[in-house]
Amino acid sequence: ADSLQPGRYNADSVFQIVLPYLNGLKNSNCNTLFECTPNYLGRDVRLLERLSKASGVNIVTNTGYYGAVKHKYLPRQVYTESSEQIAKRWIAEFRNGIDGTDIRPGFIKLSADEGPLSPIQRIVLIAGAITYQQTGLTIAMHSGDGNAAREELSILMQNGVAPDAFIWVHAQNEKNFDVFKEIAGKGAWVEFDGLNDDNVPQYVSFLKFMKENDLLHRTLVSHDAGYYDVVSPKEVKFRRYTTLFTDLLPALKKERFSEQEIEMLTKSNPAMAFSIGK
Repeated sequence: ADSLQPGRYNADSVFQIVLPYLNGLKNSNCNTLFECTPNYLGRDVRLLERLSKASGVNIVTNTGYYGAVKHKYLPRQVYTESSEQIAKRWIAEFRNGIDGTDIRPGFIKLSADEGPLSPIQRIVLIAGAITYQQTGLTIAMHSGDGNAAREELSILMQNGVAPDAFIWVHAQNEKNFDVFKEIAGKGAWVEFDGLNDDNVPQYVSFLKFMKENDLLHRTLVSHDAGYYDVVSPKEVKFRRYTTLFTDLLPALKKERFSEQEIEMLTKSNPAMAFSIGK
């Protein structure tokens, strides 16, 4: 994890490849992108700022660590620090800026594998709870399955985090739809990530289920697209950021989703989910 620094790649090359996709997003009348790449997995706020200014898209970055993939992307100090010490680093980014800039995180990005959580993942999660209490930042957590999401929400609530400050990221991996009702019913956010050109019908079914159970107001949708591979930059294959606008929204209208419901999914829900100190 500690080797994943901006010096490993050419920022100009990344800029040239990514900018057209952000321009396409802006042309779809989308104004804001929540960029979920955490520290030690490639977060580069100076590059994000440059892309934001060139495209006109507001890009919101994050603080936090990525604990999934069996801790592969956790920095060394996590194994010797307490939750309080880890949180101190994240709180400092919120108060003082990231990497010597005045750019501050707009949310906390964490991750874990399938439940049960490992001891290290629990320590990092509690650090997220401490950071939330000091900053009001929402916690968006990559979760391997519904069991992990259950455990995460329980730990966060035990540590003073309001349910509506937790986003279950990658809920689409859970096969038991009743878990969606359980998590959303407690007031947390259920986010279906990975939307692409090949799975639009599946995402329509997710959203119809949430609507039928009066939980559309706790629902988020994400592409989870756009990865730059610093090892093989010539083979970079981006999924576009616009499938939601060109494919999913028309499909929802065919399923009699109202304009108010579509606005909820694309505007009011994200605004509420990522509000600071709500």
